Amino acid sequence: MMRNKTYNRKKLLFLFVLITLFLIILAGRLVYLMVFCSEYYGKKADDLHERERDIKAARGKIIDATGTVLATNRTVCTISVIHSQLKEPERVIEVLAKELGMEEETVRKRVEKVSSIERVKSNVDKEVGDRIRDYRLDGVKVDEDYKRYYPYGSLASKVLGFTGGDNQGIIGLEVVYEDYLKGSSGKILTLTDARGVEIENAGERRQEPVDGNNLHISLDYNIQMYCEQAAKKVMEAKSADSVSILVMNPQDGEIMAMVNVPEFDLNDPFTVVQAGGPQAEGAQSAADKQDLLNQMWRNPCISDTYEPGSVFKIITAASALEEGVVSLEDHFFCPGYKLVEDRRIHCHKRTGHGSETFTEGIMNSCNPVFIELGQRVGVDSFYKYFQQFGLLERTGIDLPGEAATIMHDKKNVGPVELATVSFGQSFQITPVQLAATVSSLVNGGKRVVPHFGVAVKDAQGKLVETLQYEAKEGIVSSGTSETLRMLLEKVVSEGSGKRAYIEGFSIGGKTATSQTLPRSANRYISSFLGFAPAENPKALAIAIINNPQGVYYGGTIAAPVVQEIFSNILPYLGIEKETGKQDAPQS
Repeated sequence: MMRNKTYNRKKLLFLFVLITLFLIILAGRLVYLMVFCSEYYGKKADDLHERERDIKAARGKIIDATGTVLATNRTVCTISVIHSQLKEPERVIEVLAKELGMEEETVRKRVEKVSSIERVKSNVDKEVGDRIRDYRLDGVKVDEDYKRYYPYGSLASKVLGFTGGDNQGIIGLEVVYEDYLKGSSGKILTLTDARGVEIENAGERRQEPVDGNNLHISLDYNIQMYCEQAAKKVMEAKSADSVSILVMNPQDGEIMAMVNVPEFDLNDPFTVVQAGGPQAEGAQSAADKQDLLNQMWRNPCISDTYEPGSVFKIITAASALEEGVVSLEDHFFCPGYKLVEDRRIHCHKRTGHGSETFTEGIMNSCNPVFIELGQRVGVDSFYKYFQQFGLLERTGIDLPGEAATIMHDKKNVGPVELATVSFGQSFQITPVQLAATVSSLVNGGKRVVPHFGVAVKDAQGKLVETLQYEAKEGIVSSGTSETLRMLLEKVVSEGSGKRAYIEGFSIGGKTATSQTLPRSANRYISSFLGFAPAENPKALAIAIINNPQGVYYGGTIAAPVVQEIFSNILPYLGIEKETGKQDAPQS
């Protein structure tokens, strides 16, 4: 009997100790939750009783070199419904369908959907949003928002790019500088009861958005307009497929204009516009339309490669001068062709130029002269200079989608390939790469990065960041650069590029006419690259005309385009005429 009592006492003691330990642990847990986790669980409790709506931040502006705003924001509204607060759903459906111009069935699906908050339509004009707000419909929310707006429509469309429905950049500068431009969204917080119904007179709590920073770029609205007008003019006159023009400062790489016509409307970027203007709607599938859109948005100056033709002779000449295998007094003979292995490679002048100096060879754009220069330099040295000049790497321009140079693998370059490369055929390059490379050859030997971004400032104009770009010195010697400038000035003043001459200005440049593949299609690309003043270039321009009809020689149709551009922009840039300059050469 005593043994049973002792046993029961031990069981009770054990149970008591166990309960005590459990209570201590429970009390400790409560202290931990109430003291150390109070902030976390307090926030969780608030979240259960708060409904959240985003407030988009104003996207930063894109501002050109003159202070002109090229991309800004327009106030729009987002219309939403809160299902638990709707008192007159049929009235709401009727009003929203009418004011938003939507199908009643579409609106009904969104209004009747059981969710905490359902968006009916975004990017609604503010006037429409104000009208809907005036109806004072229970459960309908009208929140002000921002939509990207481009004041000049299609101006520099393939440079600026545009944003999507979420106000994020899709192409162009808008996507490259997204982190600077986007800002931080804010929130509207409203208190609700356990059923999710907003508590009357509880007010709203706002977390204000932080607006994005402004991007200041080197593109100049006026120069862009000059170039766009010139591009449209020659495109129409020559019934060309497209025209691209690039103007940059060869000293620092700042791009003043980049035109690719036809452009597209930045405020309506999903409407397909083909070359010549007709809209391509209705007939194609969704996949076909997306392909057309991608082509329309494509920036040929950076994404399309082409055979540069005779403009590339500048690079061949630079290589030969640097290698020391040619001098200005060297003599050549052009019978109208040059035999390379079993090939007869013709000069553009089939009757030949006869005896000529190196200077005359570049003025005449003589293929046999440059074939011989390529042979003198040799494959190994030629490719060494391609690498040294930066030709085989991307430029690093601050736009997406830059293509790389398409060049023969050095081990596959035989005598014929060396000959054709020396005068700009059988390989492909982008216009921006060609402009950047020639800039480094005529600016004294400094490889610059072509770019648009200059600085980032906040909404009050305070500097946030100055954008930096690395330049490489010693691309060519100062002597070679000076010689090239002199030779290319003679091309314009006395040679094949004289249609780019402007009285009172010293202009250097090079013409080019190349054929697209397949050769049997007889499609040509006419181009001219020029810079001024020739002695100390401050502006470099390249004009490329794709598939012109009729006369297609670069010296005849592309050189006048650059002449027209320089006639407008050189005085604008403060480059004054030189006194005592000779009259313009006769054609």
